Amino acid sequence: MIKKISILRSNFIGVYSRVWEDIAFLPFNAEDFVEKDFEDILGVETRKILINNSPLIGTMMVLNSNGIIIGKNDFDDGSTMTVGDRNFLSLKDKMNAVGNDILANDHGAMVHKSFTAAAVKKISDTLGVEVIKGTIGDIKTVGSSAVLTQKGLLTTPEVSDDEIKFLSNFFKVPAKSGTANFGNLYVGSSIVANSKGVLVGEDTTPIEIGRIDDILS
Repeated sequence: MIKKISILRSNFIGVYSRVWEDIAFLPFNAEDFVEKDFEDILGVETRKILINNSPLIGTMMVLNSNGIIIGKNDFDDGSTMTVGDRNFLSLKDKMNAVGNDILANDHGAMVHKSFTAAAVKKISDTLGVEVIKGTIGDIKTVGSSAVLTQKGLLTTPEVSDDEIKFLSNFFKVPAKSGTANFGNLYVGSSIVANSKGVLVGEDTTPIEIGRIDDILS
C-alpha cells in the first residue's frame, strides 16, 4: 500500500520521521492524522520524540531489527527510543546526522566515508551487520540518497548499472533507481517505507509512484 502525505506541512517526510518493521518515530508536534497514516499504511507502533530538541528525526536516527543509532544527544538518555531488546547507541562523532549518513537493513549498512574506524565498529556492533563505506551515485550522504527496507532498495537516479547490482547483492534485496517529490534526487528525504507499505511526499507524481511501488511495495 502506498499513500501521499506531508509532515508539519513538509513533503520531505523522510527528514521528519524514521521507521522500521515494528516502530515509527515522529516529531512531538507531528499531526495526529500523520500518526494514523503511519500506523495504518506501515503497520507500526508510533512514538513521538525529539532528538537534540529538534523535530528532524529522520536526519538524526537510523535503525534496523537489531539496533537504534542517533547522533550525539544532549537532551535524552535514550529511554524514549528503546524498543524491545535492540541495542542503542548515541554516536559521539563529528558525523552527527546519522540518518543522512547511514543506510541500513538487517543484511548490511553503508556509511559516509568520513566516519572514523572506531565509529564504523560501533555502528556494526549496534546494528549487528557488516558495514562498508561508500557513496551512492557519488552522493556521500547515503542515507538521504536511497530508501532501503527488508524488501527493496530505491536509489537516486545518479547510479550506474554496476552500482545497482553491487547494492542489490550487498543488501540482499532488489534495487532500482528513481525520484520522488517531482524529480527530487534525494529519495531518502522524500519517502518512508518498510516491507508493509510506503509513504511518499505530496508532490510525488503518478509516474514516480509507479516506480516506487514497483520496488518497495
